Amino acid sequence: MKSVDEIAAEIVAREGGYVNDPDDPGGATKYGVTIGTMRRLGLDLTGDGKVSRADVKALDRDRAERIFKEHYFTHPGIGKIPDALQASVFDMYVNAGTNAVKILQRMITLMGYPARDDGVIGPKTIAALRAAHNAAPRHIADAYGIERRNYYYALADHRPASRKYARTRRGAKGGWIRRAEEFISARYHLSETQHRERISAWG
Repeated sequence: MKSVDEIAAEIVAREGGYVNDPDDPGGATKYGVTIGTMRRLGLDLTGDGKVSRADVKALDRDRAERIFKEHYFTHPGIGKIPDALQASVFDMYVNAGTNAVKILQRMITLMGYPARDDGVIGPKTIAALRAAHNAAPRHIADAYGIERRNYYYALADHRPASRKYARTRRGAKGGWIRRAEEFISARYHLSETQHRERISAWG
């Protein structure tokens, strides 16, 4: 299994440099760290008394990786869940916040191991996760990855501005879908035909 350091470095490399996409609710972002996160953490890197786009631009890779490890892995308690799930949940937490945990909680509830979908990794969720993992150790990571992929498609269904993250201009799998499938066994990847059928209603 990849280490937390390796996963954080991969997230930073994948997210890339500074962007300020008007269709992205997160606003100005660099290495996957949003301006909202930097304001919440009080990261005034320019020392001008406020956290602005200039501070996002000033963020370096090392600090971004430290932010992810502390605030998106350690603080939410992802290190307490079964190893098989940690990488995918961590990666999605960076992308979707507590929704990453809520999806997991809803999934294991459907498996018969009830967990309140509050986005908090508490003792009851940990116990339910361990039971679900013990029942299906070879399948739970794939199951979560598929639920994650479904979440992205559903998000794009309801928010047309986000569809460019789920499909390319030519209609192939977009970044969100490719990202989810990195954590799913190849046999469960959608073919390009299946992907295009899934998004056919988008026009």
